[in-house]
Amino acid sequence: MTRARRWLVVLLVLFGAGLTYAALGPADFQVRLGLHWLVEHFLGFFGLTLLACVAYPRPMRVAAVLLPIAVGLEAAQVLTPDRKPDLATALVAAAAVASAALLADAFLCWRRRGAT
Repeated sequence: MTRARRWLVVLLVLFGAGLTYAALGPADFQVRLGLHWLVEHFLGFFGLTLLACVAYPRPMRVAAVLLPIAVGLEAAQVLTPDRKPDLATALVAAAAVASAALLADAFLCWRRRGAT
């Protein structure tokens, strides 16, 4: 594994841990961007998926791993005392993962086509 890829994996783990803490940690300790909460969820999972697709350039495999994680994090909020799961939020997170993976896949196809 190259040095750059190691740093990408470290960033990916930190970003994923931050999203997990934001989803399951105490609601009082959350950092908000000032955007609508659905937009914040979308941007978080979109960014995580794009970073994962840069680290592992197999976007559909990345999506297959991150889709259940995104929905599972929302479902796991039933276990926290100050949160409740929300179907709209789970769908937005899944849409963010899917759209980022499709965008990365389209970019990789375009790059491969241009190389030939």
